[in-house]
Amino acid sequence: MSAGIVLVGGRSSRMGTSKAALEWHGSTLLWRAAALLQRSLDGPVVVVRAPGQELPDLPDGVEVVADPVEGRGPLQGIATGLAAVAGRAEAAFVCPTDMPLLHPAFVRRVLGALGSDVDVVLPVALGFAQPLAAAYRTALAPRVAALVAAGRMRPAMLFAEVAVLRLDEAALLADPDLAAADPALDSLLNVNEPTEYRRARDRPAPEVTVVASGTSTTVRASTLGSVDIPATATVTLNGVPIRPAPGFPLVAGDNIALT
Repeated sequence: MSAGIVLVGGRSSRMGTSKAALEWHGSTLLWRAAALLQRSLDGPVVVVRAPGQELPDLPDGVEVVADPVEGRGPLQGIATGLAAVAGRAEAAFVCPTDMPLLHPAFVRRVLGALGSDVDVVLPVALGFAQPLAAAYRTALAPRVAALVAAGRMRPAMLFAEVAVLRLDEAALLADPDLAAADPALDSLLNVNEPTEYRRARDRPAPEVTVVASGTSTTVRASTLGSVDIPATATVTLNGVPIRPAPGFPLVAGDNIALT
C-alpha cells in the first residue's frame, strides 16, 4: 500500500498569497493535489501544514497534520508526513500543493520503481533533482526526523545516507503509460509566482473521452464538474466506478463512461 503526502506549509512569499487556496478550475490547488493523490493511490492521503495554518476545504477522507515548528523547510514536512502514515503504508509519494499538472501516471511510475533495495526514488528531470515529486519508504520517518532535529534540513543530506534510485527523463519516460500521458513531464511544473500561476491556469484543460448512450465524445475538462453528467448517471472512470464529486480531478487520457 502507498500513501500520499501533500506539503502545504511553505510561506508562498513569491506568490504573495497562500498557494493552497488559489483557484483551479472550480476547486483550489490544494484540493486538486490531494484529490489527485487519492485517485492515484490505495493508501491514506495526508496534508502537512504549518502550525495554525488555515486551509481551504479538502476532499473527504484527506487527513491533516501540522509540523511541530514553522518555517523549517520541506524536510521537516516530509518527516511529519512519513510519521503520519508509517504503519499504514510501506511507501509514500510526496508532492507540494503547487504542482497542478501532476499526472497519476507519473505518481505510479515513481512509486513503481521503489524496489526492496531502494529507500527513495528521486526524479532528476527538467534540469533539477525533484525531492518534492519523489517516493519515500515510510520506514525512513525516524531517520528524517533525526536529521531535522540535528538542524540538517536539506533533502540532499538524507539522500547521502540512504539508498536512492535516481530517474532521469529517459528513465521516467521509458514507462509507456507516462510517455503517452505526459511526454513533456508537465507533472513537474511548479507555480511559484503569479505569472507562472496564470500561465498554468490559462492552459487548455486536458482532453478526456466521455462515453454515453453508445456515443464517444472528446472534451476538455479539468474536473468532473466540467463534464455534463446527469444526476442519475453511474460514472466509471477508466473502468472503475467512482462517486461523481464536482471537484474530482481529470487528467489527459481519462475515459469517462456514463450509464
